[in-house]
Amino acid sequence: MLVDKSKLSSLRGIYGETLVELGAENKDIVVLDADLSCSTQTCKFAKAYPERFFNIGIAEQDLVGTAAGFAAAGKIPFLSTFAIFASGRAWDQVRNGIAYPKFNVKIVGTHGGITVGEDGATHQALEDISLMRSIPNMTVIVPSDAREVRAAIKFAAEYEGPMYIRLPRGNCHDIFDESYSFEYPKAQVLTEGIDVTIVSNGETMYEAVACAEKLSQKGILAEVINVPVVKPLDEETILKSVRKTGAIAVIENHSIIGGLGSAVSECLSENYPAFVKRIGTRDTFGQSGKDTELLAEYGLTADKFIDDIYRLIERKNGI
Repeated sequence: MLVDKSKLSSLRGIYGETLVELGAENKDIVVLDADLSCSTQTCKFAKAYPERFFNIGIAEQDLVGTAAGFAAAGKIPFLSTFAIFASGRAWDQVRNGIAYPKFNVKIVGTHGGITVGEDGATHQALEDISLMRSIPNMTVIVPSDAREVRAAIKFAAEYEGPMYIRLPRGNCHDIFDESYSFEYPKAQVLTEGIDVTIVSNGETMYEAVACAEKLSQKGILAEVINVPVVKPLDEETILKSVRKTGAIAVIENHSIIGGLGSAVSECLSENYPAFVKRIGTRDTFGQSGKDTELLAEYGLTADKFIDDIYRLIERKNGI
């Protein structure tokens, strides 16, 4: 399943291309944006199907309400804006206007995580997964590479119900080959191991794979799991792995509070208590900087968090 990871792809670009493909197949698909279509790449759909594209302007709450209206009329709306605005500024409308009535709206938040870069703390969504995961009826997906984005967006068009999909600003390494298949809500074991489980998604999935490769050079066999669906969580796959390894590290471009790390910890605490290390931003806001510099600054690269995983294994072994 894994490929040469030297290639980079724009996940936002793949999202826009996939919308155009879906628009040709299903005339009920409409796309809405908040005056950010060049950034979210919904401009590609706007160019192909201008009669089905709606720029609501810098009015995210209206964006959500309008999308709910389209869904009530039987359309399949994809709405896009930056993740910080979709999850924060319009949270009340998402909760009460989309999730409560179970409207078939697909919210695609781009520019998620610390890697928004120079835009800084006000635009870096480090709490969006937590906010969306807490809403009843809401499915939450965080794809890791181009193939997974394409598959997730196509799945979203067929799925009936509210959904939040988070995409990054920058380009991501290709991870999966042509055999990849998105199986909702399954997680995928990418490499098998016995010493520690490493779980991730989104941009940090590449770093998780790189970390496992570094560990293998030291004789440590890490089991790496890709978890694109944060909610509902594939608890079975995670529990099966941790029963074998005895320890798990969760890596995410998000706060350690309320995100994938919290979801995994909740699962283990109720079913199989084990040693856990949550690796993400630690109850802090971000700052301006280049995406690669910020990943390193907040400890979200393999070179940075490998020591955390060494210490986790030592704890498990009673050292």
